[in-house]
Amino acid sequence: MTYLVTGATGEVGSRVVRQLLERDIRPRVLVRSEEKARALFGDRVDVCVGDLAAPDSIRRAIQRADTVFLVNVGPAIPERDKLAAMISKELGVRKIVKLSSLDVEHGLAIGAWHEKGEASIRATGIPFTFVRPTGFMSNLLAWAHSIRTESVVRSSTADGRRPFIHSEDIVSVCLAALLNDRYLGEALPITGPESLTFGEATTIISEAIGRPLSHQVISDEEARERYSRIGGSQEETEAHVTLWRAIREGRLAATTDGVERILGRKPIALRQWASENVRSFLN
Repeated sequence: MTYLVTGATGEVGSRVVRQLLERDIRPRVLVRSEEKARALFGDRVDVCVGDLAAPDSIRRAIQRADTVFLVNVGPAIPERDKLAAMISKELGVRKIVKLSSLDVEHGLAIGAWHEKGEASIRATGIPFTFVRPTGFMSNLLAWAHSIRTESVVRSSTADGRRPFIHSEDIVSVCLAALLNDRYLGEALPITGPESLTFGEATTIISEAIGRPLSHQVISDEEARERYSRIGGSQEETEAHVTLWRAIREGRLAATTDGVERILGRKPIALRQWASENVRSFLN
């Protein structure tokens, strides 16, 4: 069995590769930088340098692969998922596991990108599993700069809740889908164990780092302006503002039993993640 992992130097993809290696499985990885891949994995992986926007590099990477772990981000998700799915069909791939988003189920912009990608995979007839996590705990690292410099977290989510999920739970569910066929044809909605406000999440981080922090509620307009500063496109900026508004309105607060059902254990709590990432929030 040959496993191709895309996004292999990212938050989830790199962890998927490591878990495959721990099982004595040598994966193939599609990456933009061979140097970065070698720094992470040495010579324990087969490296294909390329881009999910480039048909030739996708074709080289997928050639003779049995299973594809597909990671795409941003507004180009629909086109890139479609391209990867069509080439996978052409080359006889047996299964695609796509890292999707729980926001597919809520009609949000980011979810809509993934929904179109899922539809393209379904249309090929290739057996699939869609792993749909809620917001990553690791996304809270975006607060690190303001925590270090101002001891402040700002958000437009007010008292809205989000059941943040640990990357290790996402990866373990992805591995379950990759390594057996039990979940073929399924979309797997997964969340963390509890739904927290951003203020509560700030308090948890504060306790972990041993320093008082404050959470300030800002307007959609200020959230838009702040996000656009980090270089996001207008489409990405509006998608995130819409997401934060949906959290504020209480539309994304529900938890699922997906992690426990699939892994046989409770999902990891934010307190553990915060304790693991203390250094990121300290000067």
